Amino acid sequence: MTEKPLTRRRAETRQRLLDAALEAFAEQGYGATSVEQVCARANFTRGAFYSNFDSLDELFLAMWEQRSAQLLHDLEELLAAPDEANLATLRDAVAHVADAVPVDDEWYRVTAEFTAHALRNPILKQVVAAREDAILATLLPLLDRLMATVGRRITDRDALGHALVAAHDGTTVQCLIEDDQQAARTRRTDLFTVLVEHYTEEI
Repeated sequence: MTEKPLTRRRAETRQRLLDAALEAFAEQGYGATSVEQVCARANFTRGAFYSNFDSLDELFLAMWEQRSAQLLHDLEELLAAPDEANLATLRDAVAHVADAVPVDDEWYRVTAEFTAHALRNPILKQVVAAREDAILATLLPLLDRLMATVGRRITDRDALGHALVAAHDGTTVQCLIEDDQQAARTRRTDLFTVLVEHYTEEI
């Protein structure tokens, strides 16, 4: 769609639609949610929706981009002064970041279903893959900075990025479904540490 100027009022409308959609997707499922249901939750008309998004797919991608940007911003702030965090070991550094990455039940339910939806749509699948690559391209320089604080450097940035994404996705499920969430989170940090150690070396 042709991008319209993002006035304050339009930004507020978009945000209300995004918030309403997240609630609907998490409660009902992505595939079971209609544009009309999102509009009803946001108290807007279909016209308001289609003046901002061409489809629910486009809305979800905007939602994902927003949340990814916020996460990367939070991580950048977290790593702005790593020396102040007293990171003595590699595991300290990994735990410092892992603790800041949310394990969000609502968001996981939405993204898991949308990923399955994207796998049935070749064009959408390419869009999702490209956006994940863009996130990694922003994340890895932050990890370079973090590793330097504990005297290590990344040896295979592409492999490390994809390994961390895979570990994050898998351990998120465990953290959400297991009764002992603290134990699951400890194993999550342990796995991240093993991966980072494998794909880094001492300087």
